[in-house]
Order: sequence, then C-alpha cells, then structure tokens
Amino acid sequence: MRVAPSIIAANFTKFQEEIKRVEKANADLLHLDVMDGVFVPNITFGPLIIEAINRITDMELDTHLMIVRPENYLKQFIEAGSDWISFHAEATEKTDECIKIIKAQNKKVGLAVSPPTPFDPVKKYVDKLDFVLIMTVNPGFYGQKFLPEMLRKIEETKDWIVKHKLDCLIQVDGGINSRNVVELNQAGVDIVVAGASVFKSDDYKKAIKDLRCLKV
Repeated sequence: MRVAPSIIAANFTKFQEEIKRVEKANADLLHLDVMDGVFVPNITFGPLIIEAINRITDMELDTHLMIVRPENYLKQFIEAGSDWISFHAEATEKTDECIKIIKAQNKKVGLAVSPPTPFDPVKKYVDKLDFVLIMTVNPGFYGQKFLPEMLRKIEETKDWIVKHKLDCLIQVDGGINSRNVVELNQAGVDIVVAGASVFKSDDYKKAIKDLRCLKV
C-alpha cells in the first residue's frame, strides 16, 4: 500500500526537517490537512503554507480540504502546488463543479466522506474520481482512535469499484497504525494516511515500512 504521512502530526518547530525525514523514509505522498474552523472545529493552514511546502519537497502533495464551499478555493490550492485534492461531500452542493475544476488542471481528485455519511450518495461520482477518502475518525483532530465500523464502508466501496470495473483508489485517514493496517489492506484500501504513527515514532522509515503492507 501507499503511505501518506500527515503533516498535522509533525513538529512544526522543525517543519522542513520533518518533511525531509519522511521524504527520505520513502513516503509516497505528503498529506496536508486543511481545516477552516467551520466545517470542522479546528483551524490549520491554507495555500501559503502549501506553497512553502511545495518548494522544499519533491513529494506529491495530497491536500485534504475540510472546508465549507471548497469550490470557492480550489484554484488557490491548485496554484499552491497540490497534486491530489480531496474535498468533503458534506461540505458542498457543487460536487460536480469541484470535480471538473480539479480535473481540468490535471490533478488527482478525491471525494472525502465522514464516518456518519453512507457510501450510497457517493456512488454516482465514483466513475469521475481518482480516489475516495473514507474517514476512519471524525475529522478535525489527529490522534483519535480508529473506528472499526468503517471497515464495512470500505468493503462496500471496494465492491462497487470492482463490480463496475472503475479505476478509483481507496484512501483512509484516521487512527491508522501497524496494528490495524493489515485489516484495512484486506478490506481493499490502497492508500493509508498516517499522522501520529509516523511523526510520533522514533524511526520514520520503519514506521512507514510497517504501514506499507503486502497484499494478502
């Protein structure tokens, strides 16, 4: 599986050093959690920080927008250097418009769903997406415990993708660690986002290797 360390768990006083460490540890993507304090009860950073990060790493930037009305801000995040962009189904009434904006700039587009949101409303968009981001905690703060009941949603999503022969990946985010990653892999996950399990470990390379499970 691909591993996307989430910068929200990094030591921000050593920002550049932290990014270089996960880059050298062979991370596949760098996950950037953008929170507006409205859609979720937390505030992180915006396009200016992403632009700065883009200047110091060659890793692809995976930007997860936890903001209301993402259609108003997509171009700013694209111009800042985001390569993968996911936005929340619950945060906009213009899902098709958001998908078109991102795809028009040849960026990877993902639709994110929070734990209470079923897969059903997402089905009609999957054939237009590069990935579906299934939240395995309630969005807003890192360090929460993985919600095992989300495995059923992951399996349902995977079954739909396989049944309809779609080229869409499944990404999961929230409480991911070496103890639950095998189960996630078996359920059909392609990309795991990991914050604390990477940035709070003593050995980033080992932490990422442990998360990058072989197909079973």
